[in-house]
Amino acid sequence: MIRRITRPLGLLALLAGICIPGQSQSNPDLEKFFRQRIGLNGDEINDIRNGQPVAKTMPPRTPAEVFLFGAVYIQAAPESYFLYVRDLERLRKLPGYLALGIDRQPPQLSDLAGFSLDHEDIQALKNCKPGDCKIQLPASGMEEFQRSIDWSAPDVDDQVNEYLQKKALNRLLAYEREGNRALGVYNDKRQPFEVSRQFAYILSYNNALPEYLPDFYNYLLSYPQAKPANVADEFYWARVKFGLKPTLRMIHVVTRQGSAAEPVAYAVAEKQLYASHYFETALDLSFCIRGNDDSKAPGFYLVMIMGSEQAGLTGPKGSIVRKAAVGRSVSNLRDVLSRIRKALEKNQ
Repeated sequence: MIRRITRPLGLLALLAGICIPGQSQSNPDLEKFFRQRIGLNGDEINDIRNGQPVAKTMPPRTPAEVFLFGAVYIQAAPESYFLYVRDLERLRKLPGYLALGIDRQPPQLSDLAGFSLDHEDIQALKNCKPGDCKIQLPASGMEEFQRSIDWSAPDVDDQVNEYLQKKALNRLLAYEREGNRALGVYNDKRQPFEVSRQFAYILSYNNALPEYLPDFYNYLLSYPQAKPANVADEFYWARVKFGLKPTLRMIHVVTRQGSAAEPVAYAVAEKQLYASHYFETALDLSFCIRGNDDSKAPGFYLVMIMGSEQAGLTGPKGSIVRKAAVGRSVSNLRDVLSRIRKALEKNQ
């Protein structure tokens, strides 16, 4: 059963409750925040302090939305998390990652080798039409695919994947020039889905970023304009086994490094630019909040907020799917936090 908290959680409450310089691991203000804003009980708060991750769902505004909150205290320097998230090679070792590529700047077509659909998805593309397609694509993309491929050829799979990689490269280059407006509209379902508008909607779930990290917030919305000096961009793609079939994803990673005087040492946004299945929009935010000023035994709170718009979660059947999907997501987030803590503390 999903437990709903009594007040919508936003980053405003999060940062207001945690961003207090010079506080120790047993910060009473932080305990108050966890109790009143998130609805954690005493055992859960103690778990976080003792390095045991806690993950919760947050109230969605629509049935298709999924929002998660997770936190854990890590006895390591915040910089270790920054190095961890930049080490994309570690993802290759995870069982769910079937392939992964890191895009250079400027990106090259060769960077997308392996960015490919399986045979079943390729056959589904042959019959795609607006409002009825098993792959998330704009209407123009469906038509172009069908016109450009010789569907009777023995190398049809190679044709499709070569074309897909070229389109993905063009999409990424357009995004680097034009930002969110280049993300387009999905027409695979009955209702068209404008990706850039939904991304802004997910980001509007809370109102703290404009107040506490305005440069970070503005850059996420206005990329590639107004890039702060302390922000870095990276791109990668992955072929991941999420559910019943492999999913292609393209991700933009935005990292903000705070000054030594700022409570938020690092803020990281992982923004989905494209997914072939399941996730229509996704944004993962993580924050390293300084929790211990002892240079010999540094520590920080890792706080994650994950938001997504997912297909298939509405209606009577969708509500059943949603319950199972959210339950797995909470469990997965808890496992991720635990894995990160163990990895970072091991290297201290």
